[in-house]
Amino acid sequence: MKVIQLQRYGSPETTCACIEIDDLKNPAAGEVHVRIMASAINPADLLIFEDRYPGPDKLPAFVGIEGAGEVVAVGEGVEELKVGDHVMSLGRANWAEMVCGPVEQFIPIPSELPWQDAAQIKANPPSAELMLSQYESLNAGDWVIQNAANSAVGRHVISFCKARGLKSINVVRRLELIPELEKLGADMVLVDSDDLGDRVRREIGDAVVKLAIDALGGSATSRLADSLSDGGTVVNYGFLAGEPCQLTPTHTIVKGITLKGFWLVGYMRSTPRNRIVDMYQKMSQAFIRGEISVPVEAEYKLTEIEKALAHANRPQRNGKILLLP
Repeated sequence: MKVIQLQRYGSPETTCACIEIDDLKNPAAGEVHVRIMASAINPADLLIFEDRYPGPDKLPAFVGIEGAGEVVAVGEGVEELKVGDHVMSLGRANWAEMVCGPVEQFIPIPSELPWQDAAQIKANPPSAELMLSQYESLNAGDWVIQNAANSAVGRHVISFCKARGLKSINVVRRLELIPELEKLGADMVLVDSDDLGDRVRREIGDAVVKLAIDALGGSATSRLADSLSDGGTVVNYGFLAGEPCQLTPTHTIVKGITLKGFWLVGYMRSTPRNRIVDMYQKMSQAFIRGEISVPVEAEYKLTEIEKALAHANRPQRNGKILLLP
């Protein structure tokens, strides 16, 4: 069967190869075999390949953070899943025709959830939901600011804010993204600049902004903090700038702004399975109802992994890149 193997670190399109390995044998007791139907290329995958994000302990290694598929075999003692069930994989080696793991590795998802959506449900929707709910007590009418607003997480933040009656300030790098995000439900879209805080305040006056969601790090963190009200929180979840998050003493001492980090992996490790299953059922239904969505820009076969990674690494995209084993 075909799998994607990370062979070296570097520019993403130079790091991986599609190789053939032996087909899976019958599942052992407590194990499940899943035919992967679709996988998304996540920004964290690209950072792993550049050796800038937690990844495999040694190379070569099988990779792929996201993947969804159909159960094709179950081992002795498996009762939670059956052949034909649709599942999302919590493993981190999902770019393959088939994957195998303990039943706990797989989360049931509704069969009516399209594979294109199931392929990207694992990381981004729950991250957006949890960052909006875990750090500040937000009520209808409150403002939230975020950067990388055209990313998958950013789009979900906009949609969840709209559903909860929150108001979103969305920071992007390209002017042409503004109409698209406004159509999605963004209350305000601004192109990033050094005077971001001043521009936000000219628009909303003294309105309270309790929460900032930061995908970048570096000086972008400071610009978000400039927009926050006293006592607000910046939640950093991304490494995209490749630099440490920056706050000034004025932010932390005078304005009392707090910087916190969010990592979905940490949340999953400390949360009971029943709550995780419930969370993904909630995310699935949000996709099915059309409350959240992310456009797909292109789909590739596993044998086209170099092209897929080059496409995913382009600086200007407007949709997800999927692998279809």
